[in-house]
Amino acid sequence: MAMPKRKVSKMKRRQRQAHNRYEGVQADFCTNCGGPAAPHTVCKHCGTYKGRQIKTIDR
Repeated sequence: MAMPKRKVSKMKRRQRQAHNRYEGVQADFCTNCGGPAAPHTVCKHCGTYKGRQIKTIDR
């Protein structure tokens, strides 16, 4: 059975385990239309960002 050559430090152990704690980006909602939108991006449904019209959406 393999044995570790050296003690694994707390920092290295925490860096390795950090991948298991990642849960992804939380979904935000557009303030204009209320549709789901990724944070810090233009809304795909209405084309607004921070209350300003950035691009026009044809429907």
